[in-house]
Amino acid sequence: MEQTVEKTELAREHGYEVVPHVAARFVEDADELDRIAGRLKQAGVTDIFVPGGDRDEPIGEFESALDVLLELERLGYEFEEVGIGGYPTGHSEIAAEILDEAMQRKAPHATYLVTQMCFDAEAIVDWIDGVRDRGIELPVETGIPGVMEYRQLMTLARRWGVAGPLSFARKTAGVFTFLRMLIGSGGHYKPDDMLPVIAPSLEDPHYNIRRLRLYTFNQTRTTESWRRDWLDK
Repeated sequence: MEQTVEKTELAREHGYEVVPHVAARFVEDADELDRIAGRLKQAGVTDIFVPGGDRDEPIGEFESALDVLLELERLGYEFEEVGIGGYPTGHSEIAAEILDEAMQRKAPHATYLVTQMCFDAEAIVDWIDGVRDRGIELPVETGIPGVMEYRQLMTLARRWGVAGPLSFARKTAGVFTFLRMLIGSGGHYKPDDMLPVIAPSLEDPHYNIRRLRLYTFNQTRTTESWRRDWLDK
């Protein structure tokens, strides 16, 4: 968390709008959260994203994102925007019922939803439908992978609990087609097939998708190049 805050402060000094991730399981206690939130406020941060954090065991007293959201309110911190995560294809280690219950409890303390990295655009649209059916009207940022090597992408997806990324790619394309795609692309994944599926929902107020979120995993140059090429089509 210290590195997150330091990088946020540096980026703000250079004029960037920053959305730091305040991951619950990486915060030791209320005192540290107080220091983190205070420094973010001082740096001019208006938008934070509060995930649970990809640690098997919490480093301190916060087990979940809800714990941090409630503590921030108790400490008196208010940010203009507060994002929470959702899992369109589920989580490999958390039951769907638990995810749904957590969403219901976190939603009143947030201003928008962010879908965790997903390889299935139809699953994102269906998931938003389900969220609306449960009475949650928060706007959504749809998270999709950027451009990167397949091997790195699959490793990161497994680490963060994205359910079945490799099996999904094989299932939807077929094993041989998938292999041709992998070889033909030079071993790099591109989210080209996802955008046409999501696009029709962008203007529909039922879905209330406010923007795409591209997960670059530090492969910013290749993803930005792809983004510009796509916009020029």
